[in-house]
Amino acid sequence: MTSDATDLRPSDARDAAPQFVLPLVVRVEKTGPPHRTDALEAAARAVLVMLTDERSVGDGEWAGAVRDWQDGRIRKVVRRARGAEWRRAERLPGITVTGGTADVRVFPPVPLDGWPKDLARLQVSGTELEDPAGLPGGEQEPAPGRAVLWLNPGLRMSTGKEMAQVGHGAQLLWYAMDEPVRKSWQDAGFPLVVRTAPPARWPGLAASGRPVVRDAGFTEIAPGSCTVVADFPVRAG
Repeated sequence: MTSDATDLRPSDARDAAPQFVLPLVVRVEKTGPPHRTDALEAAARAVLVMLTDERSVGDGEWAGAVRDWQDGRIRKVVRRARGAEWRRAERLPGITVTGGTADVRVFPPVPLDGWPKDLARLQVSGTELEDPAGLPGGEQEPAPGRAVLWLNPGLRMSTGKEMAQVGHGAQLLWYAMDEPVRKSWQDAGFPLVVRTAPPARWPGLAASGRPVVRDAGFTEIAPGSCTVVADFPVRAG
């Protein structure tokens, strides 16, 4: 399970800055692995929780690493763990986000070549998660107060790649919000859903002016591919 998602906001300074990566680890036991959509949604919320944790802002103990990460290309890598691997990961500084059947732990950003050994040894590729028949359910239309991260229906990506892409979409959406909406969303616990866009609707979403993730093409898909559109509908009036 792999992903190295990067936004394509043009900036020579971003490329010249030291490069950091945000590690995410999904718990995948041999029996009872998480549902795919639960893992995607937990990963997206985990990114937001890391960005807003008191340790990540101001003079917090993770704030310097978070700033360094955001100053460069904003990369995310998803690895998987089970059993003793997961227990070792839990002992490292980080935050576990649980959603439905999924546990995802997010860690403070690290240099590209500076992973803690208990994370570096975890598998990056080879795992695909699935949803039970009929899932994901729920609304296909955005609900007020709940973000919708729309996946491109024309791309084939591993689950790990998708997890990083929706995390990136949630992050770009956070950047795009004004402060009152941002605070309300945070206070509500970052409610969101991940859905694959209907093929006929995707071109309109991609051209709508909503936050769009365009992948740098390090893994799996072509550079510049539009992977996710982030939507946050608000109630009129």
